[in-house]
This record gives sequence, C-alpha cells and structure tokens, in this order.
Amino acid sequence: MGENFGMKPAITLEGVTKRFGDIVAVDNISMKIPSGCVYGFLGPNGAGKTTTIRMMMSILYPDSGTITALGNPNPEAVKDRLGYLPEEKGLYKKMKTGEILAYFGKLKGMPSSKARARAAELLKQFGLGDWMNKKCETLSKGMSQKVQVLATLIHEPELVILDEPFSGLDPVNVEILREMILDIKKQGKTVIFSTHMMEQAEQICDYILLINKGRKVLDGPLVEVKANAGKSVAVDYEGEESGLANLSGVTRVNNAGKTAELILEEGIDPHSVLEQLISRVKIRRFDTSEKSLHEIFVSAVGGKSND
Repeated sequence: MGENFGMKPAITLEGVTKRFGDIVAVDNISMKIPSGCVYGFLGPNGAGKTTTIRMMMSILYPDSGTITALGNPNPEAVKDRLGYLPEEKGLYKKMKTGEILAYFGKLKGMPSSKARARAAELLKQFGLGDWMNKKCETLSKGMSQKVQVLATLIHEPELVILDEPFSGLDPVNVEILREMILDIKKQGKTVIFSTHMMEQAEQICDYILLINKGRKVLDGPLVEVKANAGKSVAVDYEGEESGLANLSGVTRVNNAGKTAELILEEGIDPHSVLEQLISRVKIRRFDTSEKSLHEIFVSAVGGKSND
C-alpha cells in the first residue's frame, strides 16, 4: 500500500531560499517529494535541513520561492494533516504517557475520548501498553523517543516529518525507530526525515536529498543515485590500518578500523587491489559493491562540508 509514487507529490519546493541576516541557510532549492515514500534529507550539521523542514511546517517562511504541501499552496492550511517531530525533543515529565499522547491528539483537533482511545491503541501496538499510566519521567531514553514519535502519529497524519530522529539512540532503539518508519510507510503515508547519519538513510530511504551549505547537491531515487555513482570495494580485515595505505589504483580509503571502503580509479581491476592486500592484512571479506552514501556525499561536495 505504501508504493504510491505515481500520485501527486506530498510536498513540492520551487526556488526556495531563506536567509538569516547575511547567512543564506537555504539557497534556491527545488524538489518534489512523492507520496507514500520514505524521503531522507541528508547532510552535515548546519547544512540547512532543519530550516527546510521548518519552512514545510510553516514555522518559518521562505524569503523567496514557493512550497506546496498535500496539494495546497499554503502549507499552514494543512498543518493538522501533518505530523512533526522537531529536533529539540521533549516530554512533560510529570504527565502520564497516555495523557500526553491524548493531549497532542487534542491539540490537533481530536475529541478527548477518541484521543484517549487512540493513545491506548498506539501504546499497545508499539509495546508500551504497560506504561500507559506511568509518568514520562520514568521512561528510558529509547521509550521516550518512541512516545515522541507516537505523538506525531496520534491524529493519523498523511505526512510525517521527523527532524534528526536517530540522534542519540542506541542500536536497539535505532532498529525500533526504523521499523516504526517503515510501518508508517506501509500505511500509505509519506515520511520525511533528516539525518547526518548516512547509514540510517541508506537502509530505509526510497528517495534522498543531499544538501550542503544550503544548496542541493543531488536528489532522486536512492537506487538511481547509487547506480550512477559507480563501484567501490568493501573489505573486512585484521591488521594495521597502514596496510591499506598507498595501494596502487585506489584513490581514497574510508577506513573504520576493521572494515573499509576502497574507492578505485576508473578501469582498475579489483583483483589487482586484492593481490596487493593479501600480503599486507588478513582479509575476512572482499567484494565489489556500490559506493556508500557517505562516499557519494563526500565526492559530491569535494570533501568540503559544514563540519
């Protein structure tokens, strides 16, 4: 039910620019976000992701350009059909978990009884039924994050926007949040989320926007972005990192310690690289693959970013 990519766009930006004094935070961005997809806004901290999201939510307004949300040229008019989780998250600590979800529902115009029933349903569905009547201050960080995402879903929005939702989560809660995002998509809804963590986006996005210093670097379907970027070599190894230095035919190494991505010169046979590595390190895995989003981004911005 989620693959509604042929439908009208969920959001369209045309020539959107936003300045803060002399700083151009968002610089002439145009894009279309298809309905029923998971769309990732990717880029370093300070790239313009949050400013773009805030304009979609009518928290900020563009200095120039237009934004259309759910077919309406005035995004403010459809705010109750959107769900939004800001980057600066938080819950009222003394309120009970069920109460706070119902409260967010009522803010979006739901009748009290419906909001309470929906809160109980969501908490049960996502494994927090036993916490319904417990205060938010008793929740772990992962549970708290879960409840905050549920608060964006209580009024059954058509479009859900999550700003840096993976920030600070441990691997177990990253997996839970990923499943929640995919569940929203299965319901035929659109999810937009921002992140500077490329691996999270790579696992769940249908489409991506790479943004740097307020400018669109590239956007489009993830499979096309990766297919057009060329190949690299993935290596799992044991030994000194210096064993991966100065390899003939390798232009760059993204080394994480025990695993690395080798970017090859055009036309280089990966086997020639393997032959060099065998005498230097113990190889656990060696395979050719598409370039990682990390490498695509670094290549696209020429190694320069806001970080």
